[in-house]
Amino acid sequence: AVAGDLDSPLVHKDAFVAPGATLIQNVSVGEGSSIWYNCVLRGDVAGIRIGKNTNIQDATVIHVSSSKEGKSRIDTVIGDGVTVGHMALLHACTIEDHAFVGMKACVMDGAIIKTHGMLAAGALLTPGKTVGSGELWAGSPAKLMRKLSEKEIKNIYSSANDYADLAKQYQNGSIKE
Repeated sequence: AVAGDLDSPLVHKDAFVAPGATLIQNVSVGEGSSIWYNCVLRGDVAGIRIGKNTNIQDATVIHVSSSKEGKSRIDTVIGDGVTVGHMALLHACTIEDHAFVGMKACVMDGAIIKTHGMLAAGALLTPGKTVGSGELWAGSPAKLMRKLSEKEIKNIYSSANDYADLAKQYQNGSIKE
């Protein structure tokens, strides 16, 4: 697994994990990333890797998969600078660097969101589908709606940076829980 078959989570010292978030077994969280209130990251049968400056917002669930025979494992890999909106569900999928997953969106087994890809709020990305770079997908099941503007792509970066700054405020005590 990408997280190195960990028996317990590995969280970078400069990452923020809010009280009430649950990280189980094979989970790694990179520098400057944030895992917000009531998230569940369960790396029990495969690994979960979260890169740098990524935010996993409140009540998101991230899990992995293994075959019924136990021979193959599917990790969930989330890159750098990713925003995952509140109450999203990510299952055995890949979210590349600087991508965006909207609130209450669901990304299923083997699906991929490429760099600068965006999945709209409430969308269902079915198994094996790929959101291309610079694409906006929406709906249930999700389908390509249009290309993103340069401004929308810049907003993906702003969102990640804003959440990294907010997490620092929680860490240094300037925002009280």
